[in-house]
Amino acid sequence: MSKIVLFGATGYTGRLTAAALRARGVEPLLAARNRSALASVATDIGGADTAVADVTDPASVRALLESGDVLISTVGPFLRYGRPALDAALDAGAHYLDSTGEGPFIRAVFDRDAEAREKNIGLLSAFGFDYVPGNLAAGLVLADTPAATGVRICYGIVDPGTSGGTRASMAGMMFEPGFSLRDGRLRPARLGERVHTFTVNGASRTAASIPASEHLALPHSYPELRDIDVYLSSPPAAARALQIGTRVTSIAAQIAPLKALGDAVLSRAVKGSTGGPTAEQRASTSSWIVAEALDANGAVLASTTLTGVDPYTFTASILAWGAAQALSGALRAVGALGPVDGFGLEELTAGAAEAGLTAQ
Repeated sequence: MSKIVLFGATGYTGRLTAAALRARGVEPLLAARNRSALASVATDIGGADTAVADVTDPASVRALLESGDVLISTVGPFLRYGRPALDAALDAGAHYLDSTGEGPFIRAVFDRDAEAREKNIGLLSAFGFDYVPGNLAAGLVLADTPAATGVRICYGIVDPGTSGGTRASMAGMMFEPGFSLRDGRLRPARLGERVHTFTVNGASRTAASIPASEHLALPHSYPELRDIDVYLSSPPAAARALQIGTRVTSIAAQIAPLKALGDAVLSRAVKGSTGGPTAEQRASTSSWIVAEALDANGAVLASTTLTGVDPYTFTASILAWGAAQALSGALRAVGALGPVDGFGLEELTAGAAEAGLTAQ
């Protein structure tokens, strides 16, 4: 009988996802490298089967899966640790979801579209706050603006807290190439290359550009799109500092010894497994996402705003929803998928609402 496997169950996002799965009535197989930590998570959620697996032993990850299973991976930073789970899912013929927000890794998943189609499985990368909400917001606004040829998306978090894994993922992207969609083609673009100002509930919000799944996923469902930009809201000074800083790191990234040194320094300075916001802190955090449909001249035709819970609660809930849907056979396509082409706009809207994200 097919099952849901949660790999990375002992990490911060993994623990939240395990609880979200159990809240849906799903009994996942919990997997991670530490047996005692796995037993603790299983006890916390009321019991679950466990299995030891480690990215340093790819065969142990492959042994978790059989054809028809669904694998959720929360093992990050994904650029460093994500490949074994993706390889295992493809080899086994198991559907795959992950919680990454790392643009280069998302692109690596989409590069394996043909393999996934051959295996008749779905690969749904970045199926969390990064970047389901932006895909959904864009889908909603584009449904009402068939003449649009561009879309601009911004993510915002009110009173944010971050986990060690999130900080490690962000640090790991500093020396990696980014991208954006221009004139219908995926083109190189630095992290923070563009800074833009959005109006949200009457207030001005500055944001810096980021590589995201929307650049890769939205053209599947909306082939008329020629330009896609995705932004993350931040204070103006921070957005400008990122813009300037990545000019330096992009040059360093072209020199192998400097890139290796930078990656090594960041990996030592920013540790992944250091916990995250408490339940009380998550309860005090909220989020918003704006999507603007643009004409060929860049003029805004329409916009939509979604508001919701904190990113970690949303990520755990939407991963649990997506995995349960995939297990039930609800995926509408196979291959490397975005949230909209994977589940359909109406179903995704309902799933996001269950996870705490709704249109204003």
